[in-house]
Amino acid sequence: MRLQQFVLGELEVNSYLLWDEETLEAVCFDPGGPPQAIVAELTQKKLGLKYILLTHGHYDHIGGVNELKANTNAMVAIHAADAEMLANPDLNLSAVFGRQIVIKPDQLLADGDVLCLGAQMLKINHTPGHTPGGISVATLGLLFSGDTLFAGSIGRTDLPGGDQATLDNSLRRLVQLPDETRVFPGHGPETTIGREKHRNPFLK
Repeated sequence: MRLQQFVLGELEVNSYLLWDEETLEAVCFDPGGPPQAIVAELTQKKLGLKYILLTHGHYDHIGGVNELKANTNAMVAIHAADAEMLANPDLNLSAVFGRQIVIKPDQLLADGDVLCLGAQMLKINHTPGHTPGGISVATLGLLFSGDTLFAGSIGRTDLPGGDQATLDNSLRRLVQLPDETRVFPGHGPETTIGREKHRNPFLK
């Protein structure tokens, strides 16, 4: 598996392109802004984008979804509990930024679902708290944590649908992963589960 990171949009969201080197099937996590760089990478490497996988439904993580789908016809997938956010600019917060983003998902996910990317499997872990349908996606010792877990911090819970106790439960679940698990958050630098267990003040 190969991984490329893009920082997109005015809120500098980490968007990730992950692909299987054998089949050239790819998934894009959270295309949060204009996806021209992602499209160029897909074209250059002759990748087929199978999924646009959203860790949650906030504006800064979905800003480039419709354009990327129009360019690739990839399937848009999100947890069922955040599907309503994609249909409502007030809930996904795009209205706050003067936009009216509405997205129709192709697949609604649930905890424990598995998506196949070539011979590899992407496991869906429902990790709510930042939003009701937040997910963290695990594969091959990698975790794409969205806005659940950051290097040295955690997701905020003061936006509509956020809940601190729920997020705490999700974090307790994530810290059960092996310490060497590499964590790729929705904002900021890469980290590991072990590093966060020992250094993140919110996990003490």
